[in-house]
Amino acid sequence: MRISPLGDTALLAELSTRLDTAINTRAIALAAALKKRRDVRQAIAGYASVTVQFDPELATHDSLSAAIKRLAAKRPPMTEPGRLHRIPVNYDGPDIAAVGERLQLTREKIIELHSRPIYRVFLVGFVPGWAYSGLSPKSWCCRAAPCLGPWSPPVRWQWPAAKRASIRCPPLAAGISLGGRASSSSCLTPTRLASFAPATA
Repeated sequence: MRISPLGDTALLAELSTRLDTAINTRAIALAAALKKRRDVRQAIAGYASVTVQFDPELATHDSLSAAIKRLAAKRPPMTEPGRLHRIPVNYDGPDIAAVGERLQLTREKIIELHSRPIYRVFLVGFVPGWAYSGLSPKSWCCRAAPCLGPWSPPVRWQWPAAKRASIRCPPLAAGISLGGRASSSSCLTPTRLASFAPATA
């Protein structure tokens, strides 16, 4: 574990540099345990890290770093996987044809591959309703093309090489293609699961 200061009253505890479901679950458990401490104002889990804001009247960088290491060594109880949310998608985005051409896949095959996996939510941020999930199928990452990510309303395709996906509600310019429309992803929180299926008329 590597712990680094973030200004005068915060720390970043990095458990790993690997994108992994088990490590993310450990980060979430560590953040939950830290939130119970009087000297911690806020603890936010990332993919494989925890950002901790503390009260400078009750703790220092050194004292909290030692406490974080002790907690991590004890392996706090991990959160049980969240329930599965099935999200209907209208695959009618204006860019789905271009995505298919680049990936050399038919529209039907894109929909099949996108809706087949069950995605796990790693974290929610950096704006409300934006849930990062994964892991995307390896078949997407083997192609010389952007990875596919679901995305809600609208559905956007974002398949980074890191095998993660983003589920987004606000329409933000992110240099990614519009694949369709989905219902709100506000129900998604870390450790919850999501699957996508073509919406029926």
